[in-house]
Amino acid sequence: MLPWLQPDRFPLYLAPMAGVTDTVFRGLCKELGADVTVTEFVSAEGILQADERTRKYTDFDEPQRPLGVQLFGADGKRMGEAARKITDWKRPDFIDINFGCPVNKVVAKNGGSSLLKDCPLLTNVASELVKASPVPVTAKMRIGWDSENVNALDVCRRLEDAGIQAIAIHGRTRAQGYTGLANWDVIGMCAEAVKIPVIGNGDIASGHDVERRRRETKVRGIMIGRAAMGNPWVFREAKHYLGTGEHLSPVTMEQRFEFMLRHTRLALVSNRYKDEISAMRSMRNRLMTYTAGLPGGKHLRAKFCHVSSVAELEDIAAEHLAATSRGSHVADANASTSEEGELLVAA
Repeated sequence: MLPWLQPDRFPLYLAPMAGVTDTVFRGLCKELGADVTVTEFVSAEGILQADERTRKYTDFDEPQRPLGVQLFGADGKRMGEAARKITDWKRPDFIDINFGCPVNKVVAKNGGSSLLKDCPLLTNVASELVKASPVPVTAKMRIGWDSENVNALDVCRRLEDAGIQAIAIHGRTRAQGYTGLANWDVIGMCAEAVKIPVIGNGDIASGHDVERRRRETKVRGIMIGRAAMGNPWVFREAKHYLGTGEHLSPVTMEQRFEFMLRHTRLALVSNRYKDEISAMRSMRNRLMTYTAGLPGGKHLRAKFCHVSSVAELEDIAAEHLAATSRGSHVADANASTSEEGELLVAA
């Protein structure tokens, strides 16, 4: 049994999201209460070729443990070799297999959720990786390819037999992408059917959501993804709610701007970007996501589309806080809230 999934524990995972859950964001979410983190998915072939960019995606700091490196691919033996190599390099606590990514460029390479259409190959990938990996292996999956092929129960049993030690299930099919609602009935059925821990994922945005799914299903933990992009405080709020039954007060606008600035400054000094402008271009979408629900959010997003330095971001923050204190953006609050869904970018 993985230590963080002992019967007396109910961990909150930060879901792996490409372009989002880099080492900086994982560290910030860990501070806010995430119990387990997973890297952005990386190609097994990229690991085997010692691709420097791929290696950067697997960087992490010790406080982020327990941490898993997520691999995707369709050749079990090659993925096993990659697991050994990344373990030698980074010493993660576990390896996670991506059976859930719906993105076309991954599916086209027979990776991610495409393996849900080929259960024998999926089983082979899992078995070979488990045999080769020096650390425990987990998996993340969707409930099926489409509504006509919801095969999560069969896949979970295959993964359990292959030696996978825990399974995170996103309650949507590949065809759904990030639309519609997550099917927690299927997640609950899978949690009942296998002995290994099942982690539930999909439509979790508050402590109440976490408590409800823990109460209504036999999941052994919860994975939070897109909700954390704009509201990383969801982990802290969820833990408070689980412990007290009460919601925390929302973070203030000042706290949100402090977080934006800290995130940006940490990104700038990380080894991910070659210079400030590269870091700021990458951060623009992240900054826009943080504006969901803020008074004057539309105005902010227009500015964040072009922000090119930390100094400029500091000026935008100061100006916006001053304008809001005068009531200049109150009328825009409802518009910001209505656009929140548009800011949750599929990753």
